[in-house]
Amino acid sequence: MDLSLAQAVFDSVRATTRDVLPIVVILFGFQYLVIRKPLPNLGTIVIGFVYVLLGLSLFLLGLEKALFPLGRVMAEQLTDPAVVAPGAPVGAALSWTAYHWVYAFAFAIGFSTTIAEPSLIAVALKANEVSGGAIGVWGLRIAVALGVAFGITLGAYRIIVGAPLHYFIISGYVVVVLQTFIAPKLIVPLAYDSGGVTTSTVTVPLVAALGLGLAETVPGRSPLMDGFGLIAFASLFPMITVMAYAQLAELRTRAASVATPTRGD
Repeated sequence: MDLSLAQAVFDSVRATTRDVLPIVVILFGFQYLVIRKPLPNLGTIVIGFVYVLLGLSLFLLGLEKALFPLGRVMAEQLTDPAVVAPGAPVGAALSWTAYHWVYAFAFAIGFSTTIAEPSLIAVALKANEVSGGAIGVWGLRIAVALGVAFGITLGAYRIIVGAPLHYFIISGYVVVVLQTFIAPKLIVPLAYDSGGVTTSTVTVPLVAALGLGLAETVPGRSPLMDGFGLIAFASLFPMITVMAYAQLAELRTRAASVATPTRGD
């Protein structure tokens, strides 16, 4: 192993240990000082913590070495004038419609990262279990992924045109509030939780890298003012799509019940 890589791994493990240590102290402190009972399978738990430390350390190192640079490089390449508007004069102002490949990439990366999100898979499996199969695992995952994909695409459009972030967020939450009153009550809490599970280990790094990369490469944009905010879109729009998915399913069920004749007919 390269010495620089070994040093990077060591530094990442040390930093992760420092970050996780307060959690360990709280958990073991409550167990032994408040509950005052020994932990069952203590050896297995310790081994699990070691796995967590190693996994988080390597994941954070991977973000620094691969995902963040990859997102920035993709943004730079997709906003290159040679790709966006071949033949356009150097320094010419480009219309937002010229960045169609950016929108396509934002949609694709939002959908694919969300489908692979471990926290969403866990929530979808639990929702399917407690609902007795009424909530489909793949139906929920696809609804959330479509919400994230649309949200990130709209967020990329906002960065390109330089529109204020709060206009989009306030409008989105108005839609969420209205949907809350008319969506099936069973799905509302799950829809609100679905917005949170998208901001996890897989989605956030690539989305943040994409936003910063776009803000750095689109002329006239500030990475600090315009580069952040994409994750807010990724959290907001899944709530809309999950409630819409439940509303469409309810309408389809009603239509099927009306179309099916009763036995007395």
